[in-house]
Amino acid sequence: MRFVPLLVVPLLLYNAFAFLIFADYAAGFREAEMFTVMLPSGTAFTLSVAATIILFALLLLALEVVRAAARNGAASVVDQVLGAIVFVAFGAEFLLVREAATGTFVILTGIALIDIICGLALSLRAPVPVRTPAAAPAPPPPAPVPPVFSPEI
Repeated sequence: MRFVPLLVVPLLLYNAFAFLIFADYAAGFREAEMFTVMLPSGTAFTLSVAATIILFALLLLALEVVRAAARNGAASVVDQVLGAIVFVAFGAEFLLVREAATGTFVILTGIALIDIICGLALSLRAPVPVRTPAAAPAPPPPAPVPPVFSPEI
């Protein structure tokens, strides 16, 4: 579960709506309303399913970037490979599946591409050297004490 790319969730959500919920996928994404709110100006604000999925994908993208910033080494490589697989899945579905030929899906594909670019940029950054405070120099050895002779009487 640690390495599962979060952008798989919007891909699955889109496919659930396109294949299982909407009869007409193109009109469904444009016209289906999640909720409507009356604004103080008297205008009704309506949030569509497409906009909700895109907003959710942007939130997950932000979490992916934060997660990628905290990883290094092999975990970073695995995360990048899985992110690339998700991007290829988005691209292949866009090219080959009729229900994915919508503006919403193109934006989701672009978000997956941005995830790859951000992950690469974070993995290629120069490591920040950890500076430890310089050790105090050792004190010089004590000067030799000349022997004290006491005259004998």
